[in-house]
Amino acid sequence: MLNGLQHAHSGLRWLVLIFLLLAIVTSFQKWRANKQEYLNSDKKLPLFALIFTHTQFLIGLILYFMSPKVQFVEGMMKDTYLRFYAVEHISMMVLAVVAITIGYSRAKRLDDAPARYKTQFMFYLIGLVLMLAGIPWPFREALGAGWF
Repeated sequence: MLNGLQHAHSGLRWLVLIFLLLAIVTSFQKWRANKQEYLNSDKKLPLFALIFTHTQFLIGLILYFMSPKVQFVEGMMKDTYLRFYAVEHISMMVLAVVAITIGYSRAKRLDDAPARYKTQFMFYLIGLVLMLAGIPWPFREALGAGWF
């Protein structure tokens, strides 16, 4: 079960990143073009990004409590690998999910279409930057993660 969750968490990362990027790009384009309409179709992409992000976060929380990568032992904070998974990764991801959720919720309440696009763009971008900083990329050798 743990192995399956790890693969799901690693693979779903790509869907989260793709949907976030698409939502950010379209929100930016429509905000800069000063689109005055916010159509039903404009709600779907940010919503899918939010849903995938929350699903990824829930899988991550389950892994946080099950994975051997998270160990609360003496000297944990001195070990880059243990500290990353026990503190840094989850902290960055919680902040990213909070930013994306706030962005979606605030944008949903706005009546002005350009303000909606701007709000989604800003908060989703903040969430994406936090996520990119908190992902254990393969080029971060001390963390030992792969592309999938």
